[in-house]
Amino acid sequence: MENVRATARPAVWLMLAISLVALNLRPSMAAVGPLLSAIRADIPLSFSLASLLTMLPVMAMGLAMFFGLGISQRLGAQRTVLLSLLIIGLATLSRLFIESAAELIASAVLAGIGIALIQALMPVLIKSRFADNVALCMGVYVTSIMGGAALVASFAPLVMVQTGSWRHGLAIWAILALLALVFWWSQRGQLPASVATASRKDSFFANPRAWLLAIFFGLGTASYTCVLAWLAPYYVEKGWSEQNAGLLLGFLTAMEVLSGLVVPAIANRSRDRRAVLMVLLGLIIAGFCGLILGPPHLSLLWPCLLGLGIGGLFPMSLIVSLDHLDNPQRAGALTAFVQGIGYLIAGLSPLLAGIVRDQLGSFEWAWWSLTAVMAIMLLMVLRFDPRHYPRHFS
Repeated sequence: MENVRATARPAVWLMLAISLVALNLRPSMAAVGPLLSAIRADIPLSFSLASLLTMLPVMAMGLAMFFGLGISQRLGAQRTVLLSLLIIGLATLSRLFIESAAELIASAVLAGIGIALIQALMPVLIKSRFADNVALCMGVYVTSIMGGAALVASFAPLVMVQTGSWRHGLAIWAILALLALVFWWSQRGQLPASVATASRKDSFFANPRAWLLAIFFGLGTASYTCVLAWLAPYYVEKGWSEQNAGLLLGFLTAMEVLSGLVVPAIANRSRDRRAVLMVLLGLIIAGFCGLILGPPHLSLLWPCLLGLGIGGLFPMSLIVSLDHLDNPQRAGALTAFVQGIGYLIAGLSPLLAGIVRDQLGSFEWAWWSLTAVMAIMLLMVLRFDPRHYPRHFS
C-alpha cells in the first residue's frame, strides 16, 4: 500500500503541473472579448479586424502543431514547456505597452505559437505517462484550459475597472505563466528526457479517417472560438455592461469546466463514444437556437447549454482521436495532425462571424451558421464505431 501511494504521489503532482500549464492556454484570447468595446474606443478596430485577435493565434496554433512535436523531440518535454510558457508570459506582459492594432495582433500571434507547442506535446505526454487513465487525465487537462478562459473572462473587466486601463486587464495574466513556469520546473524529475514521436513514415495526410477526425475537431472548435470571441460583444450590443457580459462568458466557460470534468469520466465507461457526442452536439444546437430566439428572462440558460456542450465536445474530440491508436507515439502524432488541421479550420470562424457582423449588423446569422455546422457533425458521429478503428490505421 505504501508503495502504491509513493508511486501515485509524483503522478498527482505532475498532473497538477500540467493543469497549471493548461491554465495559460486561453487567457490571451479570452480577455479580449469582454474588453473589446474599451479597446475599440482607444484603438480603431472594425469587428473584422478585431476577429484577428482570436483568429490569428488559433491559426498559429494550427500551423505550429505540425512542427511542435519535432521541437519537443529535440528539446525534451521540460524545456519545451518552459520555453512556451516564457513566450506566452512575455506576449501577455507586452500588452501593457501596446499603442496600435498591429502590436495587439502581434502579441496574440506570439502567444499562439507558445500555446501550440504545449498543445502538440501534452496529448502524447498524457497518453504515455497516464496510460491507464487517458480519458480522465485528458478531461482534467482540457478542463484546465477552459478554466483559464473562465477565470480571465470573469475578472479581466474587473481589473480594467480597478486600474482604469484595458491594458492592465489584458497583461495581468502573465502572472499565471510565471506561476506555471515555477511549478513545472519543480517537476523536472518526473518528465522523460525526450518525447518519443512517431516515425516519419507515419504521415496522416493521405489517411481519410485522419482527415475526418481533423474536420470534426475543427468544426467543433469553431463553435468554441466563435463564442469566445463574440459572445461578450453580442451581449454588450444587447445592452449589457462589459462587466456583466464578461461574467456571462465566465459563466459559460465555468459550465465548460464542469462538462469537461464530468463527460470524459462518464464516457470512460464505454469505448463507444457516439451517444455522448450526440448529446453534446444537441446541447450546443439548443444553445445557439436559444441565443437567437429565446426570451430575455432565460438569458443564462443558453450560455449554460452552450458551455455544457462545448466543454464536453472539446476533450471528447481528442479522446476519440486517441482511441484510434494504441501506441502512444502514433496516437500523439495523430492528435497533433488533428489539432493542426482542426485549428486552421476553427481559426476562420471568428473572422467569418466578424465579417457577417460588419455586413449585416448582427451576430445572429453567425449563430445560425454554427447551428447548421453542428447538425452536419451529428451525421459525422455515426462514423465513429470503435469496432472499425483498427482498419483505418493499419
